[in-house]
Amino acid sequence: MTTAPLDRSSLDDPSATPPAGMLSGPKPLGKRLEAWLSRLSTKNNFWHRVCSLIWLPFAFRSGITLRRIDAKRFTAVLPYRRFNRNWYNAMAGAALLGNSEVAAGMYLFASCGSDYEVICKRMEYKFLRPCYGPAVYTVTNAEDVEAKIAAGGEFNISLEMEISQQLSRHGKDRDLRVGRCSITFHCTPKDLAEQLREKRRLRLESRGRNA
Repeated sequence: MTTAPLDRSSLDDPSATPPAGMLSGPKPLGKRLEAWLSRLSTKNNFWHRVCSLIWLPFAFRSGITLRRIDAKRFTAVLPYRRFNRNWYNAMAGAALLGNSEVAAGMYLFASCGSDYEVICKRMEYKFLRPCYGPAVYTVTNAEDVEAKIAAGGEFNISLEMEISQQLSRHGKDRDLRVGRCSITFHCTPKDLAEQLREKRRLRLESRGRNA
């Protein structure tokens, strides 16, 4: 898709709002490769693990896996392994907390990861009881990602998750709830983010010349 070229005069003006489009012409090979890898990482757990090994070693070592049931239902499972447990053999609070961002990010990344930079803006986790087994992250409430993408530009999106200890492999009725998490991400189109960085760079260069 061809969009309007970047107006560099607006980049010199700190009060100006950069255009939403990117430079005309096809994307460079590096950006196309990045988008392809982003889509590949959400295709299945094998490629998620491969990409995590390189770019997200914490998620790789924790072993968290994605289970998308359908377009709206999503769970992620954190295994009960030594890396995730504390000294009294319960799931470590840091593991439960840190993987909350990973699980929510995986859910959001599947919808907009290849075209957006996604940053955690706020997270609140409530510990309810110790977890002595695999932890299951279930998205229970989420804003409409597709609607926000269709509106264009930057946006914030909030998710709510329940974290449960998996007591059996059959059915959710026996899972024991161990925590709740609410999290907000800020999403910026990658082309817009690049324009903002260029604007910041030019502004710093201008200050250096005038100093």
